[in-house]
Amino acid sequence: MYMAWTTCQDLDAGRTLAQALVRAHLAVCVNIGPPSVSIYPWQGEVAETAEVVLTMKTSQANLTALKAFLETHHPYDVPEFVAVPIVDGLPAYLDWASGYLEKNECT
Repeated sequence: MYMAWTTCQDLDAGRTLAQALVRAHLAVCVNIGPPSVSIYPWQGEVAETAEVVLTMKTSQANLTALKAFLETHHPYDVPEFVAVPIVDGLPAYLDWASGYLEKNECT
């Protein structure tokens, strides 16, 4: 299992993206965090943007497809995508999550 993150400009965009990811079995769960402020370099300036953070739980087998989905469907020109392996968790949760993703893994 992996945890991956992306950001969206608002709750509506985040909700639309999260629902599409779960329906496509690319993520078993997507948590949408409260609004936050991102500060980053963009086009020669320091930009400041209100965003929501999407935390996605997925499998290693789905990482490539998840990344491709975000490149195609994300509203940003350059969407954030980072992922790290989950090294531990409650077995019942990890089994449930893996079972959902294995029904339609995109390998």
